[in-house]
Amino acid sequence: MRRHSRFLAPVVLLAVTACGGGVHGTPGAAGLRDPYFPRLGNGGYDVSHYALDLAYDPDRHRLTGTADITATARKDLSAFDLDLQGLTVRDVTVDGEPAVASRAAHELTVRPHDELPDGSTFRTTVRYFGEPVTITDPDGSEEGWLRTADGALGLGEPTGSMAWFPGNHHPSDKATYDITLTVPQGLQAVSNGELTSERTTSDGRRTTTVWHVPQPMASYVATVAIGKFDIRRGETDSGLPILTAVDPYETEASAKVLARLPEVVDWETETFGAYPFSSTGAIVDREGDAGYALETQNRPVFPGGPDLGTLVHEMAHQWYGDSVTPKSWRDMWLNEGFATYAEWLWDEEHGGDTAQQAFDAQYARPAGADVWAFPPADPPSAAHISDTPVYVRGAMVLQKIRQTIGGAKFLTLLRSWASDHKYGNAGTDDFTAYVEQRNPGKEQALAGVWKDWLRGDGKPDSP
Repeated sequence: MRRHSRFLAPVVLLAVTACGGGVHGTPGAAGLRDPYFPRLGNGGYDVSHYALDLAYDPDRHRLTGTADITATARKDLSAFDLDLQGLTVRDVTVDGEPAVASRAAHELTVRPHDELPDGSTFRTTVRYFGEPVTITDPDGSEEGWLRTADGALGLGEPTGSMAWFPGNHHPSDKATYDITLTVPQGLQAVSNGELTSERTTSDGRRTTTVWHVPQPMASYVATVAIGKFDIRRGETDSGLPILTAVDPYETEASAKVLARLPEVVDWETETFGAYPFSSTGAIVDREGDAGYALETQNRPVFPGGPDLGTLVHEMAHQWYGDSVTPKSWRDMWLNEGFATYAEWLWDEEHGGDTAQQAFDAQYARPAGADVWAFPPADPPSAAHISDTPVYVRGAMVLQKIRQTIGGAKFLTLLRSWASDHKYGNAGTDDFTAYVEQRNPGKEQALAGVWKDWLRGDGKPDSP
């Protein structure tokens, strides 16, 4: 990801109590107490699958949706919350029975007809409609549902997915997806995963595509791109399917870099281990439709034709961020530091500066430079989770590990970290413990790295 950070304004939550005779469970929490977004996500259940059926009319800016959400109760539940910003809820059912639903800011509180026992699997269906919103952050960057020159773009990091479907929108709750998209004649719709079917109505007025995401996905890397696209299919030298969707205005600007996408993916597979998903690719929308690139799963989104470094960065996120997903938004450096370091490694192996030279150039910056503003493992607020220290000083932490344990062990570490935590969640403490466990005898030296580079304030005294 290359962009400014996000901030979600505080909301007033609705208190809920058990209702109906014989219900003795308690409500699930209306937030997961994330260090930066405490009211994002919801407690009491884990989602295993989203089935989304969405229809969008760009002329009317109207979205109609049905979300079928399969989840498992983690306590006896009398009520639970879903995150949904804007939009009008038509009705809600739980296991086919009508449920009582109420709204307070971005919280949709659902009271099922019967208590949901701990360990039970249940299915919630939400039907909704309206004008999807764009979430604007204090720094001016935007996410959620972005209107484009010829359609729309759904982007989610960190809070935007709740603008187009209800869910448990925290990175710690990953799920598989089926996403059905219906758009007017002349437009196309692209999403994550694999295209499993495409059909046009008999009158030719609407086209429906169905996308299947078989591997777990955090909702913030789910995407929908609607508009006119040049869609091309291919595969890498290793046989991995590729699907790219490029706005015709960006075809020429994108062609040279996208032609290297198979090379980039195969190099990253050799460097980081087996590619974690069933296909790859890219979505390139018109420059200006979004102000940043984003590592949406399977196929990252780019605002205009990307440069090669950005392509390397976003594809590296498929391992670090999409497959191995942070436990909380405080752990962003595990995404961005790794993806930035991937750029350094690419340059090192393709005739550019070595990673050590990139490190040295950053260390030469004065103590007042932005890279030393705060430690990468502890951004001061939600407004800073995508600032320079998270990216660049995060990459410097990795180079310090490489210096400490040696190059061969470090490259093995990059692969094993991604493999051992595949499709899961991990935090900073998990990572530091993992590195120490795999490098006995280096604990004291690594403790110095954590103290001075990962968690320490200001510029370390020596490189």
